[in-house]
Amino acid sequence: MELNLKNPIAFFDLETTGINIAKDRIVEIAILKIDPSGKEDAITIRLNPTIPIDPKASEIHGIYDEDVEDAPTFAEVAKNLSHLLEGCDLGGYNCSKFDIPLLAEEFLRANVDFDLKKRKVIDVQVIFHKMEQRTLSAAYKFYCQKELENAHSAESDTKATYEILKAQLDRYEELENEIEALSKFSSVLDNVDFAGRIILNEDGVEVFNFGKHKGIPVEEVLDKEPSYYSWMMNGDFPLYTKKVLTEIKLRAFNK
Repeated sequence: MELNLKNPIAFFDLETTGINIAKDRIVEIAILKIDPSGKEDAITIRLNPTIPIDPKASEIHGIYDEDVEDAPTFAEVAKNLSHLLEGCDLGGYNCSKFDIPLLAEEFLRANVDFDLKKRKVIDVQVIFHKMEQRTLSAAYKFYCQKELENAHSAESDTKATYEILKAQLDRYEELENEIEALSKFSSVLDNVDFAGRIILNEDGVEVFNFGKHKGIPVEEVLDKEPSYYSWMMNGDFPLYTKKVLTEIKLRAFNK
């Protein structure tokens, strides 16, 4: 089943220096952009992360420091990527928890205003786990009856993700072939920041989702314990989380 699209959708996958959203960087990004007409455009870009690649990460994706030493940095391609993704909804495999938070960090470091919160996001892994509880390679075999070659190659993983989503629509009649519906179904938490440190509770109020203040409204914590803001701003939290925290603080201050 082909996707019912109102806007273009860009499936993407990242290979990175490691798994720390706040500290690690992108070494490869693959994008498969599908227009409502069905036209497909694919691009894969290697990037110099400006920091060493964790050897454990290199063992997985096969990209080593010497492979990207002459590649452009994310900052050098950020504006072009922003233009490429402009107006697109987004899709990926485990993208909600990792790829989107890390991509948001890279855009912030590059000082490029690209608001990922405005995008509808489909996480094919979430759909898969809700339906079958498997991995990407298993998902590809299960839904597409194919073996995934070159697993952990960003380009291969991106194409497989797109094929899996179409096969999921064929398999599950209860899945609505509409981007907003798929985005809602594949969301994990009602995150305010991408890393899920701040979420919305049942009343739509921003609350912390970690630590000693878990479940307590952010505004309440910042009012009673102002030093908590400084602790987070100086701590090892993603830039986007700090951005959201500051927006909440300023909003409360201006009330």
